[in-house]
Amino acid sequence: MTRCLLIAGPTAAGKTALALAAAEALDGEIINADSMQIYAGLPLITAQPSAAEFARAPHHLFGSVDPSTRWSVGHWTEAALALIAEIRGRGRTPILVGGTGLYFLALTKGLAPVPDIDADSRQQVVELLAATGPDGLRSEAVRLDPVAAARVKPADLQRLMRIVEVGYATGEALTSFQAETRPMLDVDEWSGMVIEPERQELYDRINRRFELMLEAGALDEVRAFAALGLDPLLPASKALGVPPLMAHLRGEMTLADAVLLAQRDSRRYAKRQMTWFRNQHPDWSRIHSLDAAGAGRELGAILGT
Repeated sequence: MTRCLLIAGPTAAGKTALALAAAEALDGEIINADSMQIYAGLPLITAQPSAAEFARAPHHLFGSVDPSTRWSVGHWTEAALALIAEIRGRGRTPILVGGTGLYFLALTKGLAPVPDIDADSRQQVVELLAATGPDGLRSEAVRLDPVAAARVKPADLQRLMRIVEVGYATGEALTSFQAETRPMLDVDEWSGMVIEPERQELYDRINRRFELMLEAGALDEVRAFAALGLDPLLPASKALGVPPLMAHLRGEMTLADAVLLAQRDSRRYAKRQMTWFRNQHPDWSRIHSLDAAGAGRELGAILGT
């Protein structure tokens, strides 16, 4: 059986370039493992591969989900596992690349088998948040599942909503399901690597990349996205850079301030990503270079090519 290659790392670390190099070396096909690049309508602001990059290798799950929907890790793993089987069936190497740590964790360590959440329970949680605000949502999460709530940062409304909706829909705590996890890929079915660059170099790259996104038309992209009138609590509405640029379009801040805020949020997110991969996957191979040529040499040494 062809082993999958899993490539993880923080935002702006050069994952796309590395995945393409791996695809060309291993006759591979690339599967997106980034929760924001899943959504259609935001190719620039979510840093999806360019047309030229798409042309170099087959790509899957990029810009393929309507932004009005809420894709979960369960949706992603179901789609990814089906694609892995298809790619292996063609005799090619599945290469999964992205920065969403929970996706990789689900594949390699397991995903809690939580039942589907009914629409009424989900609507109850939305109404709770509207009526009581984040503090009320957190209080309800603590009541329903204090263990899970203690792991969630106060600003992470999506995870708090998940705790509450599971409690409403099932009458059980989310942690009761999490005790039943199992890996979706056997340990001999995959190899993992993490891009782990020097922090200041990555931060400089994040700042510059956002400026390049704007030059390429990211503000117009967000303007078109805002015109859809989607719920601001949807995952796509919270993609890095989208909230501050939308605030600018509403006249609430200058473009310069929006850029600074987006860059700051991206740096903070990258820091959290690096901490996650360091803690969750300490035994994965590491690539330290942000330079494409240097990263390619490190990849070749790891792959033995």
